[in-house]
Amino acid sequence: MTVGRKTPLYETHLKYGGKIVEFGGWLLPVQYTGILEEHRAVREKAGLFDVSHMGEVRVKGPDAFLYVQNLVTNDIARLVNHKIQYTPMCYSDGGVVDDLLIYKYSDEEYLLVINAANIEKDWEWMVENKREFDIELINQSDQTAQLALQGPLAQSILSQLTDAPLAELEYYWFLPKVMVAGKETLVSRTGYTGEDGFEIYCRPEDAAALWECIMSIGKSYGLLPAGLGCRDTLRFEACLPLYGHELSKDISPLEAGIGFFVKLDKGDFNGSAALALQKKNGLKRKVVGFIVTGRGIARAEYPVIADGRWIGTVTTGSYSPSLDKNMGLALVEAEFAAVGQEFEIEIRGKRVAAQVIPKPFYKREGK
Repeated sequence: MTVGRKTPLYETHLKYGGKIVEFGGWLLPVQYTGILEEHRAVREKAGLFDVSHMGEVRVKGPDAFLYVQNLVTNDIARLVNHKIQYTPMCYSDGGVVDDLLIYKYSDEEYLLVINAANIEKDWEWMVENKREFDIELINQSDQTAQLALQGPLAQSILSQLTDAPLAELEYYWFLPKVMVAGKETLVSRTGYTGEDGFEIYCRPEDAAALWECIMSIGKSYGLLPAGLGCRDTLRFEACLPLYGHELSKDISPLEAGIGFFVKLDKGDFNGSAALALQKKNGLKRKVVGFIVTGRGIARAEYPVIADGRWIGTVTTGSYSPSLDKNMGLALVEAEFAAVGQEFEIEIRGKRVAAQVIPKPFYKREGK
């Protein structure tokens, strides 16, 4: 028997034919009609995801700004009210605790959205780092459900259910109190698919009704319910990192290729000394994108071989539905990271040719 936590939409997923799997301790749909069909729906029309398993921690108090600024690598001084920022959160050695989104309400209040599998670990780390800061930490994960409506037609669908000025809401901004289908929500223009879209935060008891309203309105637009399977292929094509794969306690943000979100000029923060030293000395490893030029699909943990020796490991590998190619991401020795570099992936005991290509693999038109 599968053991795991259920989101408020568990019964809804069964109703829609979701194939349930355990993911990060949660029971979630890996697919409904099929990963390829759901993937293409999000790229061309729209898909609706249950992301209620994600964690939410509120930081409130006079020292909220100082606390969060010390906690993360990005510079939250650049945030204005109702703006969102992506950032890694590091240990003192530069390894990654998690990557998260910061929603700024004011200098004295922030909402941190964290990865589901890391909620307990992140919470302990946040409490440990509270120290002398005059703040209150509130873990709202169990009191919050979240839907992600993603795809080029997302705005057209959601605008049928709210009077909020969605057309004016720019990427990585949020509206804190929005009525959607008669339910009070927080709506942000964010997502994890490489497409335009919205994430809708609500009370757990409102999630099923919101799901049904969105699906009902979206039917004429070609909206499909979408599962974890296509969520992974979509984020992979956009080269968005997945914690435990491209980021981990053993892989720094600089090695992962997201150094843009590490602001070493903002002053001291957790991991700043280690990351500054890593940058000064030069990276020994880098996450690269590659295309399989031989036959086969590379999977996570497969060895990467060059010059007759092991030079790294695949972090994510998949067939790309949008590009119709077998592609991957791998953490390799820096000397093998240049675009055009050739190496081999060991796939089920056989060495298959691959080549480093630019990231991201897919980028949407427009914004």
